[in-house]
Amino acid sequence: MNRSALLPALLVVASFSFVSCGGTSPPLATRVLASQSVSSPTAAPGLVLINGEDDTQVRGGVSAGNSPGLMTLTPDRAIVLTFDSSTNNVEVVNSQRASLAGNIQLAGPTTSMVALATGSGYAAVPTAPINNGPAPGAVEVMNLTAGGITATLSVPGAQTVVSSPDGTHLLVFSNDSDVVTIVFPLLVNTGNPATATVPGFDRPTYGVFSADGSTAYILNCGPECGSGTASASVQTLNMTTLTVGARVTVDGATIGWLSGSTLYVAGTPTASVGNPAPNNSCAGQATAAATCGRLDVVDVGSMTVTSSAVITDGYHWRIDMSINGQLFIGSYTCTNIGNVNEPQGEVRGCLSIYNTTNAAVVIPPDNGDVTGLQSFTSRDVEYVAEGGNLRVYNTLTDSLLLDNNNNQNLPETGTIIITGYIIDVKAIDFF
Repeated sequence: MNRSALLPALLVVASFSFVSCGGTSPPLATRVLASQSVSSPTAAPGLVLINGEDDTQVRGGVSAGNSPGLMTLTPDRAIVLTFDSSTNNVEVVNSQRASLAGNIQLAGPTTSMVALATGSGYAAVPTAPINNGPAPGAVEVMNLTAGGITATLSVPGAQTVVSSPDGTHLLVFSNDSDVVTIVFPLLVNTGNPATATVPGFDRPTYGVFSADGSTAYILNCGPECGSGTASASVQTLNMTTLTVGARVTVDGATIGWLSGSTLYVAGTPTASVGNPAPNNSCAGQATAAATCGRLDVVDVGSMTVTSSAVITDGYHWRIDMSINGQLFIGSYTCTNIGNVNEPQGEVRGCLSIYNTTNAAVVIPPDNGDVTGLQSFTSRDVEYVAEGGNLRVYNTLTDSLLLDNNNNQNLPETGTIIITGYIIDVKAIDFF
């Protein structure tokens, strides 16, 4: 199964030019950018600037292409990359000035990028043409200072790229593949091999690094991504020896989050030749949904599953934990029920909130794909881009923040009112 065909349409020779768009950012230390992708008589596409202290829209913003969506940041948050799906350009934003520095054209669309402290960015481009290569697909290396593509690393069907904590290793996952490609950024353009391929997986889609970067926990999507095996699984990958550990069976595995020695793994159990009747019921939840996803809790010390929880279905691809331990899990193409704008009876969408303290699960009454999540270290709130809206959740109650000091920008809806369609959201200050 080609996962790229399921991605939301809105995420759907290099050039770089320095420009002077937008003004300097207001003197705030609590700035958040939200990508707005729609052009209309009442909305202009771009990156909307928000004060993350009181959830108000700030005058200014950044013009960043015709349809900006996916965003990623350097570790120091000095540079923001946003992908413009209308041109396949990566727009490079100076976050200190909150202004556009330039753009870099990719060879095709991407849904996954990383930006390293070294001043290089890496984008997985599944359709990138490769001369004399086995198949299309590459990781394109971007120079974020001078501009341009500095290297094109052949990785057939490259879909997702994940960086180690120190940026010395990248994990690359490809469509319909049972291998993981390792990229060594320090070896790019040195004349030495900059990639290595590790087999022994089952449709791997994502990896989570240990805090010291010595181990990667590889998530095998398995049946959900077209494999004939009985179940999804998790395997360890030793980043020094590139040896692969035994498979630990889980219900589903497309996205994960590591907190201490606990790995949270989300996915939707899917029928396969090896397991025609997977456990994807919604038992324990009062819902009209016919299928549900699962969140499995794995102790990485013993590599055993200690518990499981029922969550929304769909393809899980966004995950974030709040400062007080609320795990937000977002999917797309989930089962939507009801209409949040005219609520009558059950309303359900693609967001699940798991309380890591007591294992309670909340399915908020909202609709649509979850495309962006952002937590903060100084506030008990989570920003959620769902169905094109930017919601603000109170993580003490796992419900919408309905009144932030009588903030008129959150009028009984817990929504920062922005005309258009919000795709992603990132804090560009540490707060």
